[in-house]
Amino acid sequence: MNVEQEKCVIVLEETLPPGVSANTAAILGITMGMKMPDVVGEDVPDAEGRAHAGIIQFPVPILKGDTERLKELRAKLFEPPFSELTVVDFSSLAQSCKTYREFIGKMARCRGEELQYIGLAICGDKKKVNQLTGNLPLLR
Repeated sequence: MNVEQEKCVIVLEETLPPGVSANTAAILGITMGMKMPDVVGEDVPDAEGRAHAGIIQFPVPILKGDTERLKELRAKLFEPPFSELTVVDFSSLAQSCKTYREFIGKMARCRGEELQYIGLAICGDKKKVNQLTGNLPLLR
């Protein structure tokens, strides 16, 4: 993998409260790290020889969009031109669950078009990620 040709972004629903935004970004980041371990660099020693865990090898901008924009983005990620990108989605359904078992049960009864996404993490070819998200503003 050539990390210089890769890009990851996180897109959050723009009206989320700060705590929910932070939690959503953390969940998306942890899951994306599991899906794409090659983008995490090796552990790095400091000047005193203490090891610090490797981090992702490129920036991850946090962007924002409204609910409809997130739904449109998620739909595009199922289409052939973008299906090779790695995507992690987080919905209000997932956010409402107290246990993973509850999440599994609720998802089994939910049609995809019923989901309201509150966050997406998208990683892969830089050009394709930019094509999808290049017009979204940064979360500030």
